[in-house]
Amino acid sequence: MSNLSMLNSLSEAIDKIIIGQSHIVKQLLVALLSSGHVIIEGVPGTGKTLLVKVLSRLITADFRRIQLTPDILPSDILGTNIFDLNSRDFILKKGPIFTEILLADEINRTPPKTQAALLEAMEEQQVTLDGDTIALSPLFWVVATQNSLEFEGTYPLPEAQLDRFLFKLLIDYPHKEAEKEILQNVQAGFKARKVDLDKIQSIATVEDILTLRQQVQNVEVQENILDYLLNLVERTRQHPDLVLGASPRATLAWLQAAKANACLGGRNYVIPDDVKEVAAPLLRHRLILKPEAQLDNVRVDFVIESILKQISVPR
Repeated sequence: MSNLSMLNSLSEAIDKIIIGQSHIVKQLLVALLSSGHVIIEGVPGTGKTLLVKVLSRLITADFRRIQLTPDILPSDILGTNIFDLNSRDFILKKGPIFTEILLADEINRTPPKTQAALLEAMEEQQVTLDGDTIALSPLFWVVATQNSLEFEGTYPLPEAQLDRFLFKLLIDYPHKEAEKEILQNVQAGFKARKVDLDKIQSIATVEDILTLRQQVQNVEVQENILDYLLNLVERTRQHPDLVLGASPRATLAWLQAAKANACLGGRNYVIPDDVKEVAAPLLRHRLILKPEAQLDNVRVDFVIESILKQISVPR
């Protein structure tokens, strides 16, 4: 199976279970190929958790889920050293972070101290416990979820931690036709809560994904595309509605995501559309609106769209 057909098969397999969210599935695969972590925001019941579970089974990756609550401690995520009476020595009891795909469910429900426990792992693919540094899996990938309508009892992620996420994906309600298909599937006996993940046939291995990530690194980017990207970044830093534009880390992430989008499209070179297609999920959690813009009901996604229209596209 070629790399492109493998990626298409992954997307099609997910679409059979998660109905009406094809654009989210594509963006999730772009993030996976970019080695970039993802935060998914949406109302309850839109399939956020099931989406990640299905993807982990399709690529035969080790998967762990953490249901984050206000009483979760950093040690509940990272693990701790426990004294063994038989061996008279400390033994490391690894936490759920030692996996390949980690789902941090409702990340804004847990306090900042616990949220920060993920920072080193997400940025450096390693964990430090009692002075010892332990490497994580080469695939290590975090997908966090949060509900968009719940504000009481939540702890909004600070800008520094949000910047560690490559994408912020917004899952909306499915279209009427898609929701009708969901109803028809339920009538036929499908139950999302009882999906037998063990019966899902794997399409790719962890090694396949790591190989694809390496191919993303080899995607060519012409100088005029780099200039186009830099012009967009510069505009975010000068936009009258923004108090904070894209950081250098965001610039690097934007380039990486554009290359992954090209790879997903079956190309070994980046075109302007690759840059534009990943702009909204990459920037919406990094740009900060001025207070007066918020009072005028300006949305970050509208600002991103206007910036894309203002900068001329290279030929």
